[in-house]
Amino acid sequence: MDNIVLEYRDPLFGLIILAALIFLISFFTYSYGVYKERLARKDYRKLSHRFELGKLKEEDYVHLYKTYNLPFDSILLLASSFLHKGDYNKAISVYLTLLEHVSDRVKKEELLELLGTTYFKGGFLQRSKEIFLRILKFSPRNQKALTYLLIIHEKLKEFQKAKEVTTCLEELNKDMSKDKVYLDALIILNDPVYSYEKRSQLLYGIFKSNPDIQRLFAEFLLQFNKPFFWEHVEEFDTRAFLDLMWYLNFDDIDFDKVEGNNLLVELFNAKGYLDNIKHSDDFVFDILIAVNKHEHKTNATLDFEFICSSCKHVHPVYDTRCPHCHNILTFNVKHNLSKGFDSENQSLQ
Repeated sequence: MDNIVLEYRDPLFGLIILAALIFLISFFTYSYGVYKERLARKDYRKLSHRFELGKLKEEDYVHLYKTYNLPFDSILLLASSFLHKGDYNKAISVYLTLLEHVSDRVKKEELLELLGTTYFKGGFLQRSKEIFLRILKFSPRNQKALTYLLIIHEKLKEFQKAKEVTTCLEELNKDMSKDKVYLDALIILNDPVYSYEKRSQLLYGIFKSNPDIQRLFAEFLLQFNKPFFWEHVEEFDTRAFLDLMWYLNFDDIDFDKVEGNNLLVELFNAKGYLDNIKHSDDFVFDILIAVNKHEHKTNATLDFEFICSSCKHVHPVYDTRCPHCHNILTFNVKHNLSKGFDSENQSLQ
């Protein structure tokens, strides 16, 4: 009996039992880990397949962020795919859903910026304004929020509020001199109390020291005060608004004033309103002048495009603020030869 007890208490036997237990525990732990990993991979493949099909739901982004610890920037990159597709509502839903689960202040501010800019791009200006005002409550020196707020105020014709924002941006060492002149001009242009003559005089005062607003000023005059424009036409660089001159009606042109402007003489010869020169140094004008003198005229005309001097993007219509880089009064007009509308219609018949 004593021998049996001694054998049972043999240290070697105990080590064998301990090793067996460790092996069994390790085996079951490993097996469970493999099982969990397989389930996770299956779930992830299923989610990835849904993403490839473009069917990710808002909660899927939160699932990727919380369950798989996908980096925050990667989540935003995935969500931005909706912006590239122009699906602003979907992008907005993703950002709103993520906001409910993000507590980090920096990440929350980044999400709010994305939400504000997406509202802006989607045309939801009031909602965009609310978001940027919310950002500025806890981050008053956020330049991006201030810049977008300025643009939104401008688009909503809240020009005085926009000027207040320029003061904030100036305190952040940003040069806002051009913006302030531009906003002053917009305030005058949109003032319902001033007469057209009063607005002309006030804008002329700004124009003499800030020629950047010349197209804005000229467009107003050509619509509401043509005599004032022709009286001061020599003070303008008409190449900056050549399209406006091209589309003028014959009866709205003071040809006595045109005689003193070589560019306008060539332009209106190309248009067919004048016939007093044979050639132009401008290649496109020269072709149109030759066409007008030809016995069998073709319906050729001018087409215009606008190139931003800041970001170099080309736009089909003029805007005082570039829709791409948001800089003001940066469009340069370029004219090209094109086929007239009537001629195009005839070719389709």
